[in-house]
Amino acid sequence: MNNSLRHERHSVTNLLIHLVCVTKSRRKVLTADGLGVIETAFHSVAKSLNFKVIEFNGESDHVHVLVEYPPKLSVSQMVNSLKGVSSRRYGQDGLPKPYGKKALWSPSYFASSVGGAPLDVLKKYIQEQEKPS
Repeated sequence: MNNSLRHERHSVTNLLIHLVCVTKSRRKVLTADGLGVIETAFHSVAKSLNFKVIEFNGESDHVHVLVEYPPKLSVSQMVNSLKGVSSRRYGQDGLPKPYGKKALWSPSYFASSVGGAPLDVLKKYIQEQEKPS
């Protein structure tokens, strides 16, 4: 069996998403220590909501995250929890937020599904299904 598949009671899934979260006003406030705090917070949120952070990295004004998640979770639920908890923990560690405000993150984010067959292969597969007579 393929270990990358998530087996739930009524589903078998392989839902992967690439998330990019940017700091408020794209301010360059993230440091190596700050990224460590954020990554730890992301893993903590993932554990509590039953999804997985597969890969994490970032720069001074944004982070990239590869996430595997169950079908019952929406992308917005995950992002809201990830950003909320990480911003709180970031502040609790005394790290600087943009303009000294409460918010670390911009309210917007980028999300893109990843993995699986290329679209043209998937389209061809669907088109070539044998129709019942």
